[in-house]
Amino acid sequence: MRILIAPDSFKGSTSSLATAQAIERGIKDVFLDGEVRLCPVADGGEGTVDALAAGGKGEIRTCVVQDPLGRDVEVRWGLMSGGWAVIEMAQASGLPRLAPEERDPSVTSTYGTGQMISAALDAGCRHILVGIGGSATNDGGAGMACALGARLLDADGLPLPPGGGALSRLDVIDCSGLDKRLGEAEILVASDVTNPLCGPQGASAVYGPQKGGTPEMLEMLDAALAHYGQKLAETFGRDFAGLPGAGAAGGLGAGLMAFCGGQLRPGTDIIFERLDLERQVAWADLIYTGEGRVDATSANGKLLSGIGRLACQYGRPVIALAGSVGPGSDQLLKRGIQAVFPIADGPITLAESLARAPELITAAAARSARLIRIGGNLCRRVDVIPEYRV
Repeated sequence: MRILIAPDSFKGSTSSLATAQAIERGIKDVFLDGEVRLCPVADGGEGTVDALAAGGKGEIRTCVVQDPLGRDVEVRWGLMSGGWAVIEMAQASGLPRLAPEERDPSVTSTYGTGQMISAALDAGCRHILVGIGGSATNDGGAGMACALGARLLDADGLPLPPGGGALSRLDVIDCSGLDKRLGEAEILVASDVTNPLCGPQGASAVYGPQKGGTPEMLEMLDAALAHYGQKLAETFGRDFAGLPGAGAAGGLGAGLMAFCGGQLRPGTDIIFERLDLERQVAWADLIYTGEGRVDATSANGKLLSGIGRLACQYGRPVIALAGSVGPGSDQLLKRGIQAVFPIADGPITLAESLARAPELITAAAARSARLIRIGGNLCRRVDVIPEYRV
């Protein structure tokens, strides 16, 4: 039997590669002679760098950049074969960089994300994939643009301070110092978010609360982004604010399109292409996947449904392992996933599940593999089991 293992990360506990290795251990306990391939995957958020470095024969690079509050932090990015780079904006500008009490989207900045793009350009990369999930920011990518040489000035000609709150005072966007290498680069932006920059479905209203925004602050930030969108249109001659995905990552989607010529595409599409996942699915007899939580959202264009769609094209069965299973998870059964197995082995707290994740994933993989083996034995013995005779 040929088995493909293609999971996402279990966020907060195991990377996509560590998850795949844990599943492999469980399967090999049961199918001793099975041929197993590991293909860690991601959707553009956490784990994208590791997944592509593992699957695309790349190397991990590090650099020091600013976190959302301007403190120096070391981040990781991937230098892939062929000279292209993969960056997770959350490494520099994400919520995990902040303590809960530090979250304030009026002052947090994407400056460090711009520094990561600059580091990739310094390394000679002219094809850069930027995953923009998990942001702590609401500055429309203004900080990112400043790190790449743009100047955002108020009516007195002074640079704006960091953060989305200051955008209400924006008077002039000066791109004369913008890094010229961006004109030579292809910037792909991995995002499954289609929100516009402003309004009831915009960056501030939909995603601002999880970043620490109060209702009053979010109203102010939405107005500031609307003003910023107008200035982008005046500067670049194009209205970015209403484009699908402009509101992704607190408006970083709009900033990447405007300042970097970024092209927004669904993260799973980009990652699957880079990993040649369709070919891997065609090779397999059985596919294992998984993610930290499986619920109704998993069936709506996210990673698991994408794998299920590919598997359906080739008639391959898929088993998904999940850190937790929520309402609507059965919708995946209509999206090419044959079974969903929670990894918990009994009543368990979230903290214990996170701490024991590798062990629990291995055990769940082994349990599911034993059921598959039983099914295979039944198929071979169907002629001697009276109730199954045809």
